[in-house]
Order: sequence, then structure tokens, then C-alpha cells
Amino acid sequence: MTVQDPSDDGPARRDEFTELYRRVAAAGLLRRRPLYYACRATVLFAALAGLLAGFVALGASWWQLGLAPLFALLFGQLALLGHDVAHRAVFADRRATDLAGIVLGNLVVGMSYGWWVDDHNRHHAHPNRVGHDPAADSLLFVRSTEQARRTRGLRRLVARHQAELFFPLLSLQALGLLVATGVTLVRGTVRHPVLERTLAALHHVLAAALTAVVLAPLQAFAFTVLFAALLGVYLGCVFAPNHKGMPLTGPDAGHAGFLRRQVLPSRNLRAGRAVHVLFGGLGYQIEHHLFPAMPAAALRPASHLVRAYCAEIGVPYAEAGLTSSFREILRDLRAVGRSVPARPGAAAAAETAR
Repeated sequence: MTVQDPSDDGPARRDEFTELYRRVAAAGLLRRRPLYYACRATVLFAALAGLLAGFVALGASWWQLGLAPLFALLFGQLALLGHDVAHRAVFADRRATDLAGIVLGNLVVGMSYGWWVDDHNRHHAHPNRVGHDPAADSLLFVRSTEQARRTRGLRRLVARHQAELFFPLLSLQALGLLVATGVTLVRGTVRHPVLERTLAALHHVLAAALTAVVLAPLQAFAFTVLFAALLGVYLGCVFAPNHKGMPLTGPDAGHAGFLRRQVLPSRNLRAGRAVHVLFGGLGYQIEHHLFPAMPAAALRPASHLVRAYCAEIGVPYAEAGLTSSFREILRDLRAVGRSVPARPGAAAAAETAR
């Protein structure tokens, strides 16, 4: 994957987003939709209550493993609701946003809200920008030949076969979120460390107690591992099509206008409504990056305006079907994986030979 070389940011390019914003705002697509989010939250929490009741009623049975995919899907949806809360798509007030985000993130999902907001804000500021976007410097995947040459040890071996290991590696995402949460809350590097620590600890204590009381030890272990793996795959599959396999941006990306900086490294999903519900609206990744606070329900109509505007000003607007997007991702991961040296000294030797 080559590094994109964005053009200079002149006045015309600064005005590109201003005009698009005017059109989108005039269409009423930036107003908050409290009823939509109230209904969405009600459905999700009712489903959570129903699943928990079913879990307790079923008791110590291996059939509980059949509930693990449903719990993974539901917790993924709750995390996506928390994503919208964090972007202030739900509440205008910062205190209400932070409180709802911490309750959803730390207490309900078990993930540090403060850590996620910091990580995600850096991603939105510099999508696919090497050295700035955490997603472009992932521990799980090598995204560029420069990163490939720096790999060592086990990571080198994994990187060489990262396309084939793509979905197994995604199963580790939930574990990664847990580790990041633990490290962040131990260090206290969030705005509300005491509240976040208390609610996150309460989540994990209650989850452990529930599985220990209802299930036999081996069943509890199997259920927890399956749930975590499926949650990781689900969240990974939601976020992977957004930018993986798209152009990486280099150190000069800041000179590009805001619209191009957000649109060019992003990909939309060309899919039906059911898929977009599963993706929490993030299949409209271009619109989400241009208007992060836009309610998920407004992303689909906004995509018609954004697509037409990009065609008008000559900016490529990437779309792909669900299957095609994963093919593009795997093709890119495979190409970069092939550039990983077979042994640590191979890259240096090749450079010396030149």
C-alpha cells in the first residue's frame, strides 16, 4: 500500500467543506433525534434484560453457548450506541454526554469510556495517517511496507500471514479493549478516574459472579471465551471495512483540506438497511467522518448529498459491497504481508545490496 501524497490546502479546498456543510444543514440532517435514540436504547436494554433472564433460567447447561453469539451481538450494539453518545449525537450537553458514555462504556460494556474517546478522537483527526491514527499503527495488523520492515519476533511471523489470520486475529479485539481499559484505569489517565474505575470494576465483578453462580466452572470458561471472541470479531468486522485497504496518508496529510482528508481514506458499504443496522450506521463511514455528531438515522440520506457533491468537485467517493470490501482488505493485507522480511536481517541486507 503506497502512502498518499495529498495536494496543498488552498482557499478553494477549505471552502469545499463549508459548502457541503451548508447543504447538509439546510436539509435538516444535523439536528439531534432524541426519539430515535430513546427507542434504540429501549430496544437494546429490553433485549439485555430478556437475555439475562434467559441465561439465568437456562442454568448450568452447555446450551448456554448458544446464547453467547446473542450476547456478543447485543454488547456490540450497546458499544455502538456508546459510540454515538461519545460523538455528541445524542446529547448536546457535555456533562450528560460524559455521564451517559461512562455508564454505557464502563458499567454496561466494561470498557473505559475515557480511553476510547481519546483513542477515537485521534483517529478522527488523522484517519489512516501513519504515526497519528492509532488504527493505522495497530498491533494486530501491518498496514505498510515501512511497518513490515520494523516487525520482529512473533509479530513478524504473524504479519507474514496476516491475511489468512485476519478473522482469528479479530477475535482478540475484545481482549485488547480489556487490557487497554485495565492499563488506563490503573494509571488514572482519564477525566473521571474514580467513577470509571468503580463502574468498570462493578461490571466485571457482576459478570464474573453471574457466570460463576449460574454455570459450572468449565462452562463459565467456555462461555466467556466464546463470547469475548465473537464480540471481538463482530466489532472488528464493523470497523475494518471503514479504512483498511484504503490509502494511508503520510506526514503531509495535514495540508489537505478537511473534506479530502476525511473522504479519501474512507470507504462506505453498499448494502441494505439490515446490514447498516448491524453496523450501527458506520457503513456510511464517509458521512460519519465528515459529520461525527450526525445521528445514525441521518447518515443514509446524507450519503446522497455527499456522493453527489463529491462527484461535483471531483473527489473520489469509495463504496463497496460487504463481500467486496473484505476482499479488498484481505488483498491489501496479503500484499503488505508479503513484504515482511523472512528473517530480521533480510530487510537491512536488501537495503545494503541496493
